[in-house]
Amino acid sequence: MSDAALLDAYSEAVVGAVDLVGPAVVRIAAEGHQGGGSGSGFLFTPDGLVITNSHVISGATALRVTLQDGRVLRGDVVGDDPDTDLAVLRVGGSSFPVARLGDSNLARVGQIAIAIGNPYGFDYTVTSGVVSALGRSLRARNGRLIDALIQTDAALNPGNSGGPLVTSRGDVIGVNTAMIAAAQGLCFAIASNTVRFVVSRLLRDGRVRRSFIGIAGQKSSVPRRVARHHQLAVTSGVLVTEVESHSPAAAAGLTTGDVIVFFGDVAVTSADDLHRLLTEDRIGVPIALTVLRGTEKRQAVLVPWERTPST
Repeated sequence: MSDAALLDAYSEAVVGAVDLVGPAVVRIAAEGHQGGGSGSGFLFTPDGLVITNSHVISGATALRVTLQDGRVLRGDVVGDDPDTDLAVLRVGGSSFPVARLGDSNLARVGQIAIAIGNPYGFDYTVTSGVVSALGRSLRARNGRLIDALIQTDAALNPGNSGGPLVTSRGDVIGVNTAMIAAAQGLCFAIASNTVRFVVSRLLRDGRVRRSFIGIAGQKSSVPRRVARHHQLAVTSGVLVTEVESHSPAAAAGLTTGDVIVFFGDVAVTSADDLHRLLTEDRIGVPIALTVLRGTEKRQAVLVPWERTPST
């Protein structure tokens, strides 16, 4: 195939994907106490459910959703999950155009990636590139680590947040969430399989339920001699820097200076490892922690609570 034919095929693939997904992309204007902001989102059900980023709607007192056909509708928050930077809105109406969530596990490095959004108020801007890498991690604005991100060089700018990252077939494989401002072509999207899980929980509960044990901690190395003495195959753990009073950790006898090295039979080498384990299914279920207190190994059994917005 000639170079010209290849370029034509590439163009047709991008145009076809945009034709499929573009009508479902929306602009979101957030009105709040500190002025306003804007971002993107996309309809994923015909009855008006919209996926966007949590940070797009954070602190908003009112939300205006503009469709590609020019209609401006009120957006109401159905659920919000700052830990994964995802939120679901609802707009009134029916028979909306929709974008379909694809399977991000099928994404391959090097495949075409197309971003649609509203950067700097330039509505329905399309950029294209490739999937640069898979399985990246990045911190959400609340400090929690978001895993399994898709890295792309499809250009993103402020206002793209919450818009779809799309394959040449028109499948949404990610929700655009961040870029490295000082770099070029380092952009990230939340994988569609993460989106599908989080959205299902937001529709069910309005939030994602997670468990809570009541500590602050940081990564800390475990001396080799201590690990060898206790036959522990670890080099680091979570140093407890604070224990909240009347928390599961306090009830289990944990104290500042303890180093958690196992959560059940799973090694924890950092606070991020521990956060990943504090899932919904741990709520109310006793779990044994292996803890180093100085050079002594201890077992502590605690029962995680359900995490609330204040924790």
